[in-house]
Amino acid sequence: MDVYDELIRLRQLGQKCALATIVQVKGSIPSYESAKLLVREDGSMFGTVGGGCVEAEVWNAAREVIATERPRNLNFNLSQDAAYDTGLICGGQLQVFIEPVVPLPAAFIFGGGHISKSLAKVASLAGFAVSIIDDREAFANRDRFPEAQAVYADEYESVFPKLNVTDTSYLVIVTRGHRDDMRVLKWAVSTPARYIAMIGSKRKVISVIKELEKEGIPRSAFERIFAPMGFEIGAISPEEIAVSVVAEMIAVRRLPDGPWRSAAKSIFSDEHLRALLK
Repeated sequence: MDVYDELIRLRQLGQKCALATIVQVKGSIPSYESAKLLVREDGSMFGTVGGGCVEAEVWNAAREVIATERPRNLNFNLSQDAAYDTGLICGGQLQVFIEPVVPLPAAFIFGGGHISKSLAKVASLAGFAVSIIDDREAFANRDRFPEAQAVYADEYESVFPKLNVTDTSYLVIVTRGHRDDMRVLKWAVSTPARYIAMIGSKRKVISVIKELEKEGIPRSAFERIFAPMGFEIGAISPEEIAVSVVAEMIAVRRLPDGPWRSAAKSIFSDEHLRALLK
């Protein structure tokens, strides 16, 4: 297995990593141009750019690249050092480029109705790996969702353990009814998903929350829910709703602390609705 095989394996597992490559060399170094080091999310490594103190610095930078998802360039001058703790005196210089390798964000859409059909299309076009989950085979099938990477037709509780939900995952709840929404939301708030959204008015969401609170789920678990889902753009049709939701997903992905946050309204920000929760 080489570094590319490991990179592909990590992406399939939905794990982030950083790839460091020696992109330029001048003079003598104890490695070679194009040498690669892969740093996994847990800090473990695969490959090498020579070892020693330079590799340690590359490792530290790679951890930062994984966290920020932004690439970095590092330059090293070995003229005064015993290169890489090998005991060899080198007079070379090298440049290392470190790039983040982030798996396609997974979008799990619960419910296979008409809104989900549009959501799956728009989300796929926007670069999300879409999975559809519904307990009705007539609604969760390849004919309805040809662009989906995975389609599950089974009871929701049976599907949950099969889903690899990480902090790069997006969960969108658009089932056919109040009770099914509640079943999915109860599970969703226990996951590390980056984005959890549910269709319906704020009153509906509060009704669901009140029921789940009776089951012992704390109020704080629901504060990260995007509901009503999507940006407020006056969307009416399924296609328009899909655009508003995917736009919100993109904002969460690309600009997590962007100015849109100040305009986003929590269901807990409305005094009248908040009173209903008491």
